[in-house]
Amino acid sequence: MGSLQFPKYLLVMILFSLCRSSIAQYEQERDALYALKHVFNDSFLNDNWNGLQCYENTSFWYGIQCINGRVTAILLEGGGLSGKVSADAFFVLSELITLSFRNNSMSGNIMDFSSNQKLKDIDLSRNMFDGQIPRSLLALNFLESLQLQDNRLTGSIPEFNQASLIAFNVSNNNLSGPIPGTHTLKSFSATSYSNNSPGMCDSSNPDTCYYTANDTAGESRKKSVATIFIVFDIIGLVTVILLLILYCKKSRKLKKLMKRNRLEEKDDEDLELEAGGSYYKESKDESNIQAGEQRVIAKEEKGNLIFMGDEAGFNLNDLLRASAEGLGKGLFGSSYKATLEGRPGVVVKRLRDLKPLSNEEFTQLLRIIADQKHPNLLPLLAYYYSKDEKLFVYRYAKNGNLFNRLHGGRGTRERIPFRWSSRLSVARGVARALEYLHLNPSSSLCPVPHGNLKLSNILLDENDTALVSDYGLTSLVALPIASQRMVSYKSPEYQNSKRVSRKSDVWSYGCLLLELLTGRLSVHSAPPGINGVDLSSWVHRAVREEWTAEIFDMEISVQRSAAPGMLKLLQVAIRCCDKIPEKRPEMTEIVREIDNIKYVASDDEDELSVDQSLTDESFSTNASSVVVAGNGRGW
Repeated sequence: MGSLQFPKYLLVMILFSLCRSSIAQYEQERDALYALKHVFNDSFLNDNWNGLQCYENTSFWYGIQCINGRVTAILLEGGGLSGKVSADAFFVLSELITLSFRNNSMSGNIMDFSSNQKLKDIDLSRNMFDGQIPRSLLALNFLESLQLQDNRLTGSIPEFNQASLIAFNVSNNNLSGPIPGTHTLKSFSATSYSNNSPGMCDSSNPDTCYYTANDTAGESRKKSVATIFIVFDIIGLVTVILLLILYCKKSRKLKKLMKRNRLEEKDDEDLELEAGGSYYKESKDESNIQAGEQRVIAKEEKGNLIFMGDEAGFNLNDLLRASAEGLGKGLFGSSYKATLEGRPGVVVKRLRDLKPLSNEEFTQLLRIIADQKHPNLLPLLAYYYSKDEKLFVYRYAKNGNLFNRLHGGRGTRERIPFRWSSRLSVARGVARALEYLHLNPSSSLCPVPHGNLKLSNILLDENDTALVSDYGLTSLVALPIASQRMVSYKSPEYQNSKRVSRKSDVWSYGCLLLELLTGRLSVHSAPPGINGVDLSSWVHRAVREEWTAEIFDMEISVQRSAAPGMLKLLQVAIRCCDKIPEKRPEMTEIVREIDNIKYVASDDEDELSVDQSLTDESFSTNASSVVVAGNGRGW
């Protein structure tokens, strides 16, 4: 037996070692970048270089580019950076391809690049580097461009002879000749060597360059070849200018966005985080919130609210003058309740992190969202669009969100029990809303019609009717942000193959049902800093280990007549959470099954003890059959 287990043990150890190695590489690269930040001590980098430096092929740090979670480029140009970078600063950045510190005030010797075998482009020009050109550059077999001009370098030029090297400049230094006579170095014009020691090269006369005799090939340089290089130089110069213009525009936009985000954080500093994760307690000083909202919008270009129906009756100025209460800061923006005189309250949502859309594109997508009308969808009343500000206006749901209804006030006398009939009504309403979204032809524009279904996005009106909100945002949000924040992108199919579909919404709905049935906090809806439970795995283990009485929330397990309906809804939830998307049911089938679950006659049941029907052997058998059915579907 021991010999049979050895290969499996060895495989586990190998996978563990690879995972640990990957994490170690990530941490080492982060520490190397932190060391650079410490050397530069630049206020902008100190604020920006924090958190995750790489997420797959995306970096949130200014000037950093990543591929597969590894740093591949450092582009810090024209930022006035100063300091002496250590020789081993880039030893752990083995995937580095591009490095540019162009036009700064850095000093000291040039770094050792012996561990950066993938480097193609190095630009250290227009700094104050001194000392010799490091010979580690000779080992870079993929090096295509080396720009060292306008520094204080001394010594001789190493024997560069890489066939890949097509751009080279060491002009305006203190280098001394002669130039090594390699084929590569002799292919560059005199301007690449000008303004060094007397006699090395005269930029006005290429024939004056003084080479050593170790390579006789190419001694008779033809004028046609020189002309070709001049043409390439001109093309390269034009390309650099265009890239510089593009870089400046991007840089200004980034700085403006960061400034705006800092202002948003300042506006929200009076809000306290509540258990709902995406909602906050109301601020006692309402005037501060209202003033913060006015400060941001007042600076935007003039415009007005665009109403999506016949709801008009107030304008943007009325909204700004209304009393405001902070509701919270969610994943895609902050929300405020505005109370207008003589009108029902509305919710204003300030959106952030959207894709760059023109007014026409934004309006078209908003029309598609607004045209989706269903009794269980929270309707969009109006929107506001300007270059730097986007607002959504909804009607106010008086009874809050489902997260607070299910989890809020547990263990306190103030809590009103959330009974079975109410939970079944919510499950039915949400299913009908999702079915409508999935069957609506306009939803075909989105890979997942909702994409972010969770308890905090289910609101309850004055009649406790479930209203699904935040639908359609997948069309407005860029994929890297959606993959980090939206629930559907946490589904098994996205984790395994980076794909989502309508069945990802079905998976999210199954997770929501499990949370409704168990009363436990799901890992998919837990607020930041609070640990949730992988409910599908937990329910499976509970039945397998025969502690099934603990599956259902105590607030509904005391209701004797609810047991059959609870088991049926649990079976629906398990089928929705199947790891294989194709085996999950369609929303139409789910609605039909939930409609067949009967409400109990009354929620006033004996609460002195847990219903024995939920603890006896028959329940274990029934629940086990539910999970066995789920196992047949890959759950």
